[in-house]
Amino acid sequence: MTDYGHELRFGTFLTPQNADPTGPVDLAVLSEDAGLDLVTFQDHPYQPAFLDTWTLLSWVAARTERVHLAGNVLNVPLRPPAVLARAAASLDLLSGGRVELGLGAGGFWDAIEGMGVPRLTPGQAVDALDEAIAVIRALWDTDGRGPLRVGGEHHRLAGAKRGPAPAHDIGIWVGAYKPRMLRLVGRTADGWLPSLSYLQPGDLARGNTTIDEAATAAGRDPREVRRLLNVNGRFSPTPGDGLDGPPAQWVDELVRYALEDGIGTFVLATDDPRTIRTFAEQVAPAVRDEVAAARAASGTASGPVRSAVALARRVDGIAYDTAPADVPVVEPGDRAYASLRSTYLRRGAPGVVLLPRTTAQVVGALGWAREQRGPLAVRSGGHGISGRSTNDGGVLLDVGPLDEVTVVDEATRRVRLGAGATWGKVAATLAPHGWAISSGDHGGVGVGGLATTGGIGLLGRSYGLTIDHAVAYEVVTADGTVHVVDREREPELFWGLRGAGGNLGVVTWVEIEAAEVPDVVLATMTFDASDPARLVERWGRVVEDAPRQLTSFLHLQAGGGGRQPLAQAMTVWADGDTTSAVAALEELLGAGPVLDQRATLTPYSGVVGPVAKHHDGGAPPVTRSGLLPAMTDAAAADLGRLLGSGEAMLVQLRATGGAGNDVPPDATAYAHRHQRFSVTSFAGRAGRAGLDDAWDRLAHPHMDGLYLSFETDPRPERLADAFPGRTLERLRALKRTYDPDHVFDQNFPIDPRE
Repeated sequence: MTDYGHELRFGTFLTPQNADPTGPVDLAVLSEDAGLDLVTFQDHPYQPAFLDTWTLLSWVAARTERVHLAGNVLNVPLRPPAVLARAAASLDLLSGGRVELGLGAGGFWDAIEGMGVPRLTPGQAVDALDEAIAVIRALWDTDGRGPLRVGGEHHRLAGAKRGPAPAHDIGIWVGAYKPRMLRLVGRTADGWLPSLSYLQPGDLARGNTTIDEAATAAGRDPREVRRLLNVNGRFSPTPGDGLDGPPAQWVDELVRYALEDGIGTFVLATDDPRTIRTFAEQVAPAVRDEVAAARAASGTASGPVRSAVALARRVDGIAYDTAPADVPVVEPGDRAYASLRSTYLRRGAPGVVLLPRTTAQVVGALGWAREQRGPLAVRSGGHGISGRSTNDGGVLLDVGPLDEVTVVDEATRRVRLGAGATWGKVAATLAPHGWAISSGDHGGVGVGGLATTGGIGLLGRSYGLTIDHAVAYEVVTADGTVHVVDREREPELFWGLRGAGGNLGVVTWVEIEAAEVPDVVLATMTFDASDPARLVERWGRVVEDAPRQLTSFLHLQAGGGGRQPLAQAMTVWADGDTTSAVAALEELLGAGPVLDQRATLTPYSGVVGPVAKHHDGGAPPVTRSGLLPAMTDAAAADLGRLLGSGEAMLVQLRATGGAGNDVPPDATAYAHRHQRFSVTSFAGRAGRAGLDDAWDRLAHPHMDGLYLSFETDPRPERLADAFPGRTLERLRALKRTYDPDHVFDQNFPIDPRE
């Protein structure tokens, strides 16, 4: 007797006949409405009486919302695996993760050969299927680097690009009966999918044994292979043999298959609507109940099984099996890990990623994280240039699921933003109200990071920093306490969160008073940067003298390798007065030789719009950051020399004056209220020694302070640049109160013991 503990699933196996093309679709919809989990279709591409199965699956995906979909089984000789991999991943993305792959080596070779495919021997067909699975898995592996090369006699990849990654772990189920195919299932497949009508007594037990032995030999847990079974029968009022009788008889038979033969998925082959409803409404629930009761009595472990490969990637010192049960956990061996491990610029390798969906789950996740070995990183969006929202070998607490954007008070334009929301989502949500919040220059930036660091944005000279309009935070401190703070409730913590929040806790939401912002003018200008010092000086002087409606960012790229040095200015005029905007922008055009220019009137959501997030990082970023009080000839000249030194491939300047300078320096933990520009440089070579030397010689003498999110220099003196004098003293006092054990020690750490 074998019970693998798989969660029970039930589905249908439908005929894709084309005499009435809507018929199979209607049966699929009925399967979902009746409560089944899975809809599958035969795949015989050589059969002119059938609809093409993949086309049908796509159509059904659009007509359904919940059921998973699969071919049963897809004819691999007639479906090139590289194309099938991309088709399956695409449909999985479009359907919200509802596609599975049932694959077969091909059974009707006269018909297959008639479609123009060379005949294979049975042994060759097994080899070809094995190679096909390798090709499919390789294309789905977007965590790898470089083009794909997979060798094979029948199927190969010779430099293909990776992706797309599917939305979920698509199961690869193989229809198999003979020992060689069964061993293939054990070695590499996610499921075994035979049909009961093709089996003889004892075949299920013998097949399970063969699969289990092959899985064990390959270093897998046999429970990794789901056991599925296509069944057929007839509901009748009087008992008969097997699945020929009343629903209660079916229940008894299927319970036996589940508990004795390990079947976790039953797929009913029928095109009869009444049979589908009876199966879904009377058989499936009863089978679930009886199997659950039997497992409870026997103590059989049930639920998902983590593969041996995944278990081997676990990091010593992290007690994975004790993680909070209600918090989604992603480990290095999981498919979702590739999309979570890295930030915008840094490729990380955390030992585990926690994805809490509520404040209570943040509390549980943080408490568990404190007990684990290694660093703790906290992430909202992962776009931060510093790359500190990931790590290597530690715990990553990702609040991305906390992404709701809610209007709290229309009259005061008070908006509650989940820390995991992106500013692109915020801008799009506020646009219909005619509101906006100044928030960086990229829609993929997360709310939590920006709203606890400062928030230098393209509305900054008009409306100030993001934190200047924050009115309340919810934060989980190191001891797991949930605080809601504002100017009246724990005002000192409220002060600290506005500029040094990464040192003080995990922010779950922030409330901000949005501004009424009409359509703005967005202008982009491309300049020849052959004389970077002159360009920087002229641009900076124009920006300093411009009305507050104008905020501009300038990005200069060094030349080399046949590339011309270029600069791009991204500028926003923060109202709809196009006449004044044109006058101000014309001044800016005089900064240097213009290669391209364009301007448009747009809502703020057109400046910082929603973007798809896929961060796969790279080497740890090497940057330096500083805040420039004013643009001087000397500063411009040295920034030009920095760009020409070969040590900086990119220099960015962001205007920070105007309304941001109206706030007193001690009003927030971001104390830099007299500087007019933020300057960031990115290394042009591997390692940081060259950039550090060039920056310290050329740029640093002109700077006064730095911006946290753009700085990666780990030397302790940078802390004083970020938090001057009295600000740092107040923050140390806050750390002694709220984080005495220095749990949050990764993002410009302020040691409470000093």
